[in-house]
Amino acid sequence: MDWKRTLAFVGMAAALSIPAAAQNTTTSTKTPRVTHRQHNQQHRIGQGVNSGQLTAGETRRLERQQGRIQATKQKDKADGTVTPQERAQLNRMQNRASRDIYRDKHNDRTANQ
Repeated sequence: MDWKRTLAFVGMAAALSIPAAAQNTTTSTKTPRVTHRQHNQQHRIGQGVNSGQLTAGETRRLERQQGRIQATKQKDKADGTVTPQERAQLNRMQNRASRDIYRDKHNDRTANQ
């Protein structure tokens, strides 16, 4: 009879901990992946400016794009929850920004022209 009580307790504890763990991941406002990608993209833009691969106009446009990503991230965090849908939107925005950085750095336009 004692083992049945133990088994019931373990099952109950597991059942209660799963929703709590799931809740912690969905209600978090932490966005370390987004922040890390923002840092990397800013670094790539800086490299393009230093090497002359980016024109002033391209740099302005890319920086504005990074500003929109930051504003969206802050808006998503403002209500205390960054949902999976909001994370997906931020990821899509960063994917587009990454493609734009690559395209602008590898086109024929340079700051020295």
